[in-house]
Amino acid sequence: MLILSPHVKQAPRLIGALCVLSVLAGQAAGADGTSSDPVSPSHARTAQEQARINAVTAPTRDFTAPEPFEANQGGAGTVADTGDDTVFSLPPATLPLDDQFDFELGHALFAKLWVSSPSSTKASDGLGPLFNARSCMSCHVNDGRGHPPEHVEDSRVSMFLRLSVPAAPDAPMSQIETYLADLDGPNATPRTRPVPGYGGQLQDFAITGHAAEGRMEITYTETPVTLADGETVMLRAPSYTISSPAYGALPKDLQTSPRVATAMIGLGLLEAIPVADLLAHADPEDRNGDGISGRPNLVWSEQERAPMLGRFGWKAGEPSVEHQSAAAFHGDIGISTPLFPTGFGDCTAEQVACRAAPDGAGDVRGDEIDQTGLDLVTFYARNLAVPTRRDVDDPEVLRGKEMFYTSGCASCHVPKFVTHRLAGASAVSQSFQLIWPYSDLLLHDMGPELADNRPEGRATGREWRTPPLWGIGLTAQVSGATTYLHDGRARTLMEAVLWHGGEAQAARDAVSLMPKPDRAALIRFLESL
Repeated sequence: MLILSPHVKQAPRLIGALCVLSVLAGQAAGADGTSSDPVSPSHARTAQEQARINAVTAPTRDFTAPEPFEANQGGAGTVADTGDDTVFSLPPATLPLDDQFDFELGHALFAKLWVSSPSSTKASDGLGPLFNARSCMSCHVNDGRGHPPEHVEDSRVSMFLRLSVPAAPDAPMSQIETYLADLDGPNATPRTRPVPGYGGQLQDFAITGHAAEGRMEITYTETPVTLADGETVMLRAPSYTISSPAYGALPKDLQTSPRVATAMIGLGLLEAIPVADLLAHADPEDRNGDGISGRPNLVWSEQERAPMLGRFGWKAGEPSVEHQSAAAFHGDIGISTPLFPTGFGDCTAEQVACRAAPDGAGDVRGDEIDQTGLDLVTFYARNLAVPTRRDVDDPEVLRGKEMFYTSGCASCHVPKFVTHRLAGASAVSQSFQLIWPYSDLLLHDMGPELADNRPEGRATGREWRTPPLWGIGLTAQVSGATTYLHDGRARTLMEAVLWHGGEAQAARDAVSLMPKPDRAALIRFLESL
């Protein structure tokens, strides 16, 4: 495995990133014909394969009929719509029989309710002391999206606030900060630090004997938006406060970022997209003048002890499915893993009682979840299948697809990729698949209205990762609520479109100028995904 030096001062900034990421992605084949990608070891593509891939992933110009295999969004492992809320919780149709037991074990750990220590339930203790949820499934409702509370008394369990403060100018630099400072120079994104006494996220639950950090409160202000044909759409702008802060006054320079839990489907397929194919859509200087840039987030991997491309999370802050799973155990539930071994989760040095509380580590497991358990959860998350498209040949859906392309939505919501030809029998469901995620996994400036003004890694306070759209039409069926965007402010898909700004302003304006039948067709297309 190749580990890079964090210093690439001699190379041009973007080229440096490309070279580094190419090394991490294993773009160069090894002597045995496989690449050295630490997350997705793969076989190098032949020239003939690459030519076929270029042809099949080229944007379509024919909207009179579906493209070949378009209904199979998740490749050969695509599963049928069950018609109920279990449709996001299925393994790929291609998962080998021998692997299905591991999938079920991973599901059991994903749904497990953790308890506080000490407990007679030794395999399930270690919760908190501060936490946002007692299980992974509590946030990812039926493996789908979370949603904001609609009423004051509603649970906040599938949504939370990330917290930070600006880093002091003389704060020691981490390895990734040093790397990004070398790479981006004076344009480097401002650094942040956890909030003293509160950490990196607001945890609104605590075990007995400890106080929850506070409670996220949301109020909305409604504003009418009139479209070109006179139709009015009401948009609700959220405002966030924290009530009952229990660990001291919150700082005046507090940075907050609301996040609902993301859908879990297709994560292993997204992980298997070659880095070079994603970076082919990056244009940070907007050299083609289309108003769309797209930047890769570069984040630190505790697993590889090196910078890697961020792929997961609302700001692409996580490099791999395993890293994302371990970080969520650490921050959301307070459970230690080999990647994040502290038993007190996100508690800060100022939260002395929290750090001194008993935890569940130190028995035969070592960490509260050992590597075997983390592997099972990762396997489950990596193998949640993508459901098939509905009504893919419906004339209105095809018209909506044409509107999606002609309005410019496909510039960021890139329709299709072909995954790596992966090495290893356990990755058969993700290997060399034509997939349709409708995302480039890159960062885009989405304008001031959607900005959280909180940097994360290389992402600025206005940038968000393009979220995959596959499965978005099943949101209500799976999660029981129809809310969209990072904070669930949009109650309909049209509201979500109209919140787009920044690089997406032109596409948003094109939609607002459409005749009503074309807008309806666009929504029908999105609902078919």
